[in-house]
Amino acid sequence: MSHILLRHRDIPDLHKFNVYKKNGGFSAFKKAVTKMQPSQVTDEVKNSGLRGRGGAGFPTGMKWSFIDKNKWPHYVVANADESEPGTFKDRELMEMNPFQFLEGLAIASYAVGANVAYVYLRGEFWDIAEAMDKQIAEMEEAGFLGDKLFGTDYSLRIYTHLGAGAYICGEETALLESLEGKRGQPRTRPPFPAVAGLFGKPTVINNVETFANVPMILANGADWYKGIGTADAAGVKIYSLSGRVRKPGNYELPFGSTFRQLIYEHGMGVQDGRPVKALMPAGASSSLIPVNDKVLDTPLDYASVRGMGADLGSASVIVLDDTVDLNWVISKTVKFFKHESCGKCTPCREGTYWMNNIVKRMGHANGSYKEDTDLLLNVAKQMQGKCLCALGDFSTMAVVTSIERFPKDFNRA
Repeated sequence: MSHILLRHRDIPDLHKFNVYKKNGGFSAFKKAVTKMQPSQVTDEVKNSGLRGRGGAGFPTGMKWSFIDKNKWPHYVVANADESEPGTFKDRELMEMNPFQFLEGLAIASYAVGANVAYVYLRGEFWDIAEAMDKQIAEMEEAGFLGDKLFGTDYSLRIYTHLGAGAYICGEETALLESLEGKRGQPRTRPPFPAVAGLFGKPTVINNVETFANVPMILANGADWYKGIGTADAAGVKIYSLSGRVRKPGNYELPFGSTFRQLIYEHGMGVQDGRPVKALMPAGASSSLIPVNDKVLDTPLDYASVRGMGADLGSASVIVLDDTVDLNWVISKTVKFFKHESCGKCTPCREGTYWMNNIVKRMGHANGSYKEDTDLLLNVAKQMQGKCLCALGDFSTMAVVTSIERFPKDFNRA
């Protein structure tokens, strides 16, 4: 099966403007602007079953339809702040197939009536931002961006914006704050961005991978896309596979493929032939899943993974074998989230601080290990459901599930 998103693996030099255009590039955008009403574009995406690829998995077309049509102007923002440990799919798309992403962003802008769109990139992606500015300029020169596109009254400009390397700015409202030049901290909701987003105006925010799907949907039709994947999750997904596998990397597979296929057919199995002990299907913010044959044969889609007590998230699958000490795993995740907490809400600010202190104390074997484990679990559970944004809850997932699902790793004197 040819790639839908990672098409650069099939088509050499796809990152070059002329190569992308020669291979059908921008035809979907032209079709949308010249032959479809904005509402028809939204309906086509809605009917395709496309869900957001940033982590939440919310239906994309439905999200676009929520935008307040009585308040103008509208904005579209691409969340390219890829900061989740274990996730590296958006970077490959922006480096190797950037025009498909930009075309999807342009189509979304037309669908919601936005004349200005932004690509918000994490600060470490300065080289991608520099290249993307040139790619946007190429689109403008060729008449795919600018005023009165394709002889119509529709106009569109796209701008890039670099963050400063803060994980919290992957949260959509913190991203908007940063884009406005403020400190990157989450907003209280409601109102949601579809009503009051960038500069207080209605805004659609989607992930890079989400936008990259859109041109292919318009080019081939909603029914074609819906015919790939499962009833719960249509289309393909890029799985970022890492950890104790022989061949880590990005793998584009239809939803419904199994963990076993991902790890053993594409990742070439586990290093040294060791058995898989646990899986983290959503990167550092993931719950840990104890592995057996049933788990390995579970379809990789939102509902199936949730049935195992975890979330698929952005599908950054980290594989842990039986040599991995889960104390070490949570020491890394807790340290990361403590460092990345924006400090705005008390449960997250204080909770991550104290979880990190307790984990460090456990690592040095000072005091009672059993009492510290119980205290760590108590602090984590006290945080859940009490934080302003999802980061606080994310910081507790590996802690709680490691202790509760792998008690042997914490049975020490």
